Amino acid sequence: MTQTKARLTSTLPDSPPVPGLRPRFLVDDADYVPLAELIRDAHTHDGIPWLPTADTVRLDLTPDVIDVTRDVVLVELDGRLVAMTAVPREVRADTPTYDLWGKVAPGLRRRGIGSWLLDWSVERARQRAAAEDPERPVRLGAHAGEQEAGARALYERAGLEPARHFFLMRRDHLEEVEPIPLPDGIEMRRVLPEQHRAIYDAGTEAFQDHWEPHDHGEEGFRQTFNQPDTDTDLWAVAWDGGEVAGVVETWIWSEENRRLGVRRGWLEKISVRRPWRKRGVARALTAAAMIKIREAGMDEAMLGVDAQNPTGALGLYESLGFTVFRRSMAYRAPLEP
Repeated sequence: MTQTKARLTSTLPDSPPVPGLRPRFLVDDADYVPLAELIRDAHTHDGIPWLPTADTVRLDLTPDVIDVTRDVVLVELDGRLVAMTAVPREVRADTPTYDLWGKVAPGLRRRGIGSWLLDWSVERARQRAAAEDPERPVRLGAHAGEQEAGARALYERAGLEPARHFFLMRRDHLEEVEPIPLPDGIEMRRVLPEQHRAIYDAGTEAFQDHWEPHDHGEEGFRQTFNQPDTDTDLWAVAWDGGEVAGVVETWIWSEENRRLGVRRGWLEKISVRRPWRKRGVARALTAAAMIKIREAGMDEAMLGVDAQNPTGALGLYESLGFTVFRRSMAYRAPLEP
């Protein structure tokens, strides 16, 4: 532990003027509990409706995108975790992208900790790129909500620019949602374990037409079906014979709902494969998913959408009663050697 902290201190020479800060790498599973607590505190302060558990964070930091013992930095003050940063790598649209992802406890912001960790993250991205993507164009990526003024200022100061806009959309009054019939020959069936692979692969295929497509592979498959809150009875999946036509993964995050004091279901990875588009499949599945979460006792639905989605998803969701709840931006910049 002492060697790890000394090594981090030597790579972060310009520490902010906060006495007692102690940076270190993530050590073991016990670190995920305070890490999830830090993220929840930061998100509650910023109005971000994602309050992960330790299990959720552990599953998100998959070994195909990050080495948690080298690419995650935790910062403690008086024995309490007060900041973190991580540098995952994903190949999006055939370009390796090193994401800058960090959180600082609300009470310690505007004191240089975010800039301090961002400098380390950019340098760590360069180190990873030199080892994992030599002689290949790579880029930096980041994501921030419109209300995260500090994060947006940090990214822009580091040379990143807004590249895409996204909306978080909300739909209440679920009691008013009516079922919408699927096209002739297409039916919705209950999800069975032996269908998991076909359903997951269908969603991956459909999203290849979206902005910066990427395949999460086996780790993504494992992550999806190993989540403690996975309940595929809530999912809406359309079949045309033996082919998956469209999918809506529907989730109820019970611990998050308890902390937020809401009864909310999430519609995620809404997708329709090319041969079945423009036939009303997405509309019918989205309505079916809202009815499923209503029957599970929820009173509102939430989903995220690319504001420039080429398939017309934004207009579809608006026509089904969803309204914009939050706005956010994806940032990009070439990573210079």
